[in-house]
Amino acid sequence: MAGVTNQHGEQQVDPADLRVSHAEREHILNLLQEALSRGMLDAAEFDERSSKAQAARIRRELNELVVDLPVRASGISPMADSVVDSPDGVELRGWFSSLKRRGDWVVPRKLVLRPRMGSAELDFTEARIDHDVVEIELDVAGGSVELRVPDGASVSMDDVEVVAGSAEDHRKRIGQGGRPHFRITGQLRWGSLEIRGPRRRLFG
Repeated sequence: MAGVTNQHGEQQVDPADLRVSHAEREHILNLLQEALSRGMLDAAEFDERSSKAQAARIRRELNELVVDLPVRASGISPMADSVVDSPDGVELRGWFSSLKRRGDWVVPRKLVLRPRMGSAELDFTEARIDHDVVEIELDVAGGSVELRVPDGASVSMDDVEVVAGSAEDHRKRIGQGGRPHFRITGQLRWGSLEIRGPRRRLFG
């Protein structure tokens, strides 16, 4: 197994030689499926690479399967999310990472979520929301989105296009005219969208 040397002269394992999980294999299979649908791979190439992805044991083996594809990530190891501010709102991006916002944070009027082969977890229950309507635009490929909204909030997601995925509101009480209102739009490909209420404490 190859290694790298840190600034202290200590030998460390190369991230590319780390063992992969079922989730990482699934991420690569989704990338290959997208490449097939765009005509970047033919059926035989897709079958061959898919078999290798399912048999892969380390990240280097997975990375070799998508290194020549425009839809690939620049590596399998998790990368930090990035935040892009614009006049229209805030855009959160991430490749093979987990985008998280919780606690006391300021919610912009519009959020654009672009997780790629990762997840986005936004908890609005303790956040500062200064407007009645929060727009959330999804551009999700091979990932999951979980939104926790305050009690009494309303959510609309009729304008979300779901391709090979699911969108569910798990709240027991769903208000139609509550405030704030979360208007969710965009596209969800090979992933899931889940709406939940505040976390319930077991004691006190």
